[in-house]
Amino acid sequence: MWRAFFIALGIMAIIVGFESLVIDSANIYSNRGSSAKEFFNPSSIAGQTTITWQPKEWFPWLVLSVGSLIVIYSFTLPQRFKPSGD
Repeated sequence: MWRAFFIALGIMAIIVGFESLVIDSANIYSNRGSSAKEFFNPSSIAGQTTITWQPKEWFPWLVLSVGSLIVIYSFTLPQRFKPSGD
């Protein structure tokens, strides 16, 4: 179970690293302060706030390398948890 968890975590980090390597910026939308009236009338978007995130130049490479190390380390987990008598 731990091996699968760490492989999934590492692959997700690699995917995020590749995505942030390709994009220039990402817009994150938040619906803070929205009411039920805005839910029924989608043309009014007064409660929306937008946050623009621009990854630094070093961020994709850091996430790619950490994800790669996690995946490589997860392949050694079964050997580490075997009993020493085998």
